[in-house]
Amino acid sequence: MSVDSAVPVPTAPGSGPLRTPPLVKGGAPLLGHAWNLVRDPLGFLSALRDHGDLVRIRLGPKTAYVVCDPRLVGAMLKSPEYIVGGPLWDTLEVLLGKGVATSNGRLHRRQRRMMQPAFRPERIADYAKVMEEEARATAARWQPGSTVDVGAEMFRTAVRIVSRSLLEVESIGAKADRIADSLHTVFDGLYRRMVLSVGPLHRVPTPANRRFESALADLHALVDEIIAERRDAGPGGPDDLLAELLRATDEAGDPLTHQEIHDHVVSLVVAGAENVASTLAWTFHLLTEHRDYERQLIDEVNFVAPDRAITFADLGELRHTRNVVTEAMRIRPAAWIFTRRSTAETELGGYRIPADADIVYSVYAMQRDPRSFERHLEFDPGRWNPERAAEVPEFAMMPFSVGNRKCPGDHFSLAELALILGTVAPKWRLEPVEETDTDTRVGITLHPKKLLMRVEPR
Repeated sequence: MSVDSAVPVPTAPGSGPLRTPPLVKGGAPLLGHAWNLVRDPLGFLSALRDHGDLVRIRLGPKTAYVVCDPRLVGAMLKSPEYIVGGPLWDTLEVLLGKGVATSNGRLHRRQRRMMQPAFRPERIADYAKVMEEEARATAARWQPGSTVDVGAEMFRTAVRIVSRSLLEVESIGAKADRIADSLHTVFDGLYRRMVLSVGPLHRVPTPANRRFESALADLHALVDEIIAERRDAGPGGPDDLLAELLRATDEAGDPLTHQEIHDHVVSLVVAGAENVASTLAWTFHLLTEHRDYERQLIDEVNFVAPDRAITFADLGELRHTRNVVTEAMRIRPAAWIFTRRSTAETELGGYRIPADADIVYSVYAMQRDPRSFERHLEFDPGRWNPERAAEVPEFAMMPFSVGNRKCPGDHFSLAELALILGTVAPKWRLEPVEETDTDTRVGITLHPKKLLMRVEPR
């Protein structure tokens, strides 16, 4: 399946009067459907497909448009009439600033061009050495019979990998652990800020708000320390992403500003840590529920690398392992809700979209849509074998987005996911304990509430 090669759904201007998307009934006084998004966001968004391909909801005093059909989502993402914006990105800007994730237009193109060399295929092989080391260190750290917080372990491993790969400075090991602690607290506070959009309440000095502000300030200070340490070291240092950003120039020969470099670093560390860690946590949980697929994965790894740990060079032969990762991203996506904003009055699938409208779509809802996936709630890695993957509708599965907003680190993340999974799973059997809680914790990303596991050697 190649989502990038898809042709967007034509809207056929002038073929008839534009329709107004139906308004979904219900909601709470004053809050509107924001109450539904706080109380049961996954169920609410998944049910909207029954109301239409494109519907309206109320978020407090504002109206938002929710696109439920993957073809229309694909058309929107490939159209210049919709930009990154809306409640999600307005909230994330507090964390990410004006980096490549939140910028638009000429600024986004400039930033993306400058960082793209750091993600060339040949560079991923270099980064893979760090991935292999950290995956083995995680597997070696666990003790037989001990109980580990798998979510926290995967988060710390992912932060160390992205930090060591892309931001190599002498003190990065200690700083990576501090980044992990700060990010964990920040992510806890972001989702409600997005849904409720009640800015004054966020300035009330409650314990939760104070923890959020302190962690956010510490994260930004850490990134500034990393950049300053690299600048002080002078030329001749590692050739990593930070080096690319420090020496990059635009068409006029101007370098990136300090703030641009800072915002890029934060964006990439956040994406490279939170999404990878959440995906790994869900994958280990799913394998405890599907021991047959776990056994296939272990047999495959042992066949490819019978007397050693797997390496980046082995990934091409680990088809089932890659399928497990892909299916985990489908049924348990980390990043699950996205927003866009229309730049002018336009249409989408025959519906009128006003200018400056907030538009929402959920990959969680789309990737669990029974219209796109047979046995849509079943964990089935085999559906990503080539002959079956070809049957999946275009845009129905897009964990890294499409078009000019496609994640530049997609190959980096996929290699990291497969290497960690293929290193840890063959060494340790994970068993849930009494305190394990695999209900979904909803935030800017989705992850298990408390993934405590007892680890036993294979």
